[in-house]
Amino acid sequence: MIRLAQKEDLNEINAIYNDAVLAKFETADTEPISIEERLIWFEQHAKPYQIYVYTKNNTVVAWLSFSPYRLGRKAVRFTAEISYYVHKNYQQKGIGSALIEFAIKEAKNLYFNNIFAIVLDKNIASINLLKKYHFMQWGHLPDIANFDGEICGHLYYGLKV
Repeated sequence: MIRLAQKEDLNEINAIYNDAVLAKFETADTEPISIEERLIWFEQHAKPYQIYVYTKNNTVVAWLSFSPYRLGRKAVRFTAEISYYVHKNYQQKGIGSALIEFAIKEAKNLYFNNIFAIVLDKNIASINLLKKYHFMQWGHLPDIANFDGEICGHLYYGLKV
């Protein structure tokens, strides 16, 4: 089930994200995020830039967020960045697909014309997921991320909805 995130979900949201940080190449963060930082992030996500969770047996196992692209720049207000993370024990079970399908549908309801995701070019699973839903590569920032000497780039995958 996918529903709007609540403050009570923040510990699970943060744990999922911090697992991605420790896995490397799933996010550009290199250090786990504190719950205090996560609360600030949560409070910055007001409609239409909302956060959703995917629950299984009343437990948060994945999440999705919409974030503004260049906040305050009115000409791009109908474009949103999506981020999504699935708990490591629930990957390869169709949850990522369910989140992307939901994001596409919800983007229309939120009046976004475009959504995009920023992924590290070593994150092949996420790239393949986006391509499955017809996201196209809109940009590449080569060799900008440094993980203790391992260099990779950022890819921008976008979809007109």
